[in-house]
Amino acid sequence: MSEGKERKQAAIDGKKEQKFLEDVNKLKKSVAKSYVKSYDKVLERLGRIKERHSRVAKYYVITVTKDEKDNSIGILIGKKIEDEKLDKLLGCYVIEATHKNLTGKEIWKLYMTLTRIESAFRAMKSELGFRPVFHQNSERTKGHLFISVLAYHLLNVIETDMGKANDNRQWSTLRDELSTHQRSTVVMTEENGSVHHIRLSGTPESEHKKIYEILGVKDPLKKVEKLAKIGL
Repeated sequence: MSEGKERKQAAIDGKKEQKFLEDVNKLKKSVAKSYVKSYDKVLERLGRIKERHSRVAKYYVITVTKDEKDNSIGILIGKKIEDEKLDKLLGCYVIEATHKNLTGKEIWKLYMTLTRIESAFRAMKSELGFRPVFHQNSERTKGHLFISVLAYHLLNVIETDMGKANDNRQWSTLRDELSTHQRSTVVMTEENGSVHHIRLSGTPESEHKKIYEILGVKDPLKKVEKLAKIGL
């Protein structure tokens, strides 16, 4: 049960019910003003309305009255009184399965593997570079795909290790979190032509340190300094 989903679904159903009643009342006015007289024609138009609003229409009883000449003279609208109310399942996730031997928890866990698969393909097709493939040579194409799949295995290991620490954040969330811990290169040139390249990182925040600790990463961003001499 999700309260947020319940509120959202209730709002959606409310709009659907309002639209359904508006369409029925338009037809009711047309009948009252004799714009539509044929009883069969009214039933046909009413049937189309029910078809468009099938989710809501089943909770209403609509009666078309007619005279002795089979001319429609009115429409009566009444709401059904049932044990199964329209909002009974609002906010609930319902999974239909054929695995009768599994418990509800096991079915839910099995269902969630689908989201894992979808997430895997989404990750590989985006930031892991699975596509597009611009190589023309088959061996290079195989290498490209192999590296993408290998990258996903590393991604999966990261998520698994985080999960063991009761941190269920996905890779995309971790990536965004760690993106604020940046590494920069400072280049300085001396009068004698020597060029210093100093590679260093900012101070990690508490959340960065927490992720590094869970993943067993120790001082991953050490200061690196390189010296190059250029003749003048």
